[in-house]
Amino acid sequence: MEFLAQIKITDIIDILIVSYVIYKMIVLVRGTRAVQLLKGIFVVLLAWGLSTLFNLYTLQWLMNQMFTFGVLAVIIIFQPELRRALEQLGRGKLFMRSSAEDDGDFSHRISEVIKAVNYLSRRKIGALIVFERETGLNDYVESGIQIGSQISSEILTNIFIPNTPLHDGAVMIRKNTLLAAGCYLPLSENPFISKELGTRHRAAIGMSEVSDAVCVAVSEETGQVSLALHGQIVRDIKEESLIAKLFDELRPVKSKANERTPFWKWRAKNNG
Repeated sequence: MEFLAQIKITDIIDILIVSYVIYKMIVLVRGTRAVQLLKGIFVVLLAWGLSTLFNLYTLQWLMNQMFTFGVLAVIIIFQPELRRALEQLGRGKLFMRSSAEDDGDFSHRISEVIKAVNYLSRRKIGALIVFERETGLNDYVESGIQIGSQISSEILTNIFIPNTPLHDGAVMIRKNTLLAAGCYLPLSENPFISKELGTRHRAAIGMSEVSDAVCVAVSEETGQVSLALHGQIVRDIKEESLIAKLFDELRPVKSKANERTPFWKWRAKNNG
């Protein structure tokens, strides 16, 4: 009781302000690769704590050397996030309430994507569509042109029409939002990839190697539709199989009855 009596109203306000700032910082880095970097920093801190606890002097010395340059390293690593925070602070948006995303009708969203993919495939128009999942892809989203619209087959089709400003790049989708188009993706350097695959398919594989994203590519030479996931690709996938896999991978798992089929097993089945 004596401890509670010593707490002042200013202490409560101070704690609430700091808590809210920390919350906004978490919201700011969520959806970016900074999340994985923070996990790495946590592992380093854990190693430092264990070295101190068990008197591991060599490891402790190594950790101390890392902390000496740690502040500068953090500034360099989190430069995009810090810049974004300062920009939002200047615009007065950092302390604004974030609006919740409406998940919408999942089946309708998938049907719109399939409708666009079928249209592009029939006319042999190249396309690359990336579905974001747990790994944040904001770094790649920012490399393209921001759109922020609802998903529709008409918009997707128009984006990939040849000789238009946004056709040469990837479309990024997060839940029910078409985030951006004309985005640049990392190319896979896997030497075992078939030489028949062009830049678009290598980008789809590369994106699936560095994240858990689901990538759909349409070939402009053959019109074949391919699906890339976990660094692997299924070429010339049929419409029914594509729909089933998109539902399997993108729909939230709510029960064991809906557990996802391992991609390697599904890939072997569809490749015959």
